[in-house]
Amino acid sequence: MSLRCIPPEMDGENVVLIDAMLDRVVDEYRVFMPLAIESGSRAWGFSSPDSDYDCRFVFVRPVADHITPWSARDVIELPLEGDLDANGWDLAKALRLLLKGNAVIVEWLRSPVVYRGQPWFRDGFLEFARQAASREAIGRHYLHLGDRQRRVYFGDGTSVAQKKIFYALRPAATLRWLRMHPTEAIAPMHFPTLMAECDPPTALQDEVSDLLDRKARTRELGTAPLSPVVASFIDSEFELARAVFASGGPTPAPGEAMERAAQFYRMVVERLEREFNKAQDLGPRVAGPA
Repeated sequence: MSLRCIPPEMDGENVVLIDAMLDRVVDEYRVFMPLAIESGSRAWGFSSPDSDYDCRFVFVRPVADHITPWSARDVIELPLEGDLDANGWDLAKALRLLLKGNAVIVEWLRSPVVYRGQPWFRDGFLEFARQAASREAIGRHYLHLGDRQRRVYFGDGTSVAQKKIFYALRPAATLRWLRMHPTEAIAPMHFPTLMAECDPPTALQDEVSDLLDRKARTRELGTAPLSPVVASFIDSEFELARAVFASGGPTPAPGEAMERAAQFYRMVVERLEREFNKAQDLGPRVAGPA
């Protein structure tokens, strides 16, 4: 069984083009692709009618590619095609960044929009992330991200592009979620789900619901002064998070987590190779490493 979850409101022609792009990656780069998802506003749950498509994927090189003194690139970047953007990380890169506290791969694993994937890979990777990810490092990731977005898009608050509000609001809501779930490090990616699980003030809920509704219906929300309700929520959550997450540099990955990451990596490479070879024996050649 393969993963596939495409919301009906997504443009069918663009989905076909993305599927074709992913097929080309598998064939041209001779890699396995155990997960390909949508990132960005369409997966976060606050897209506009003209939002871009941001496809992200994890790839794994076959066993033979590991037996070489020459290292291969750990990123595959495709040229933009209209409003379609696709690029991916080698599993090794994804694991290294996860252990350093980078939450990007965690969001990929929790994306509600899946173009293709293996359930055992996503579920196994997500379980590993829950065990190995550092709450402190993840918290710093979202605090630094939110601070940066607030500075870049809000200025002095007198004229704020309304569609950019979510770029600081989402990190603030994630930090609140982490504060309310003190034993967990992996928050929901989908923004409406995140908001529902972090119990925000009623006034904020009402403003966010209105903004989400307008953003879904129009291509341009325009600018307006920053809402005091939104500003208060963002600033208070960032301030609370600074007391918990701001101090200290990158959290070093403990040896046990690094060993588990190595074991997971070997398991994935060997299983993908084994399943590919089995498929080759059972029928016509399928797309994949040559």
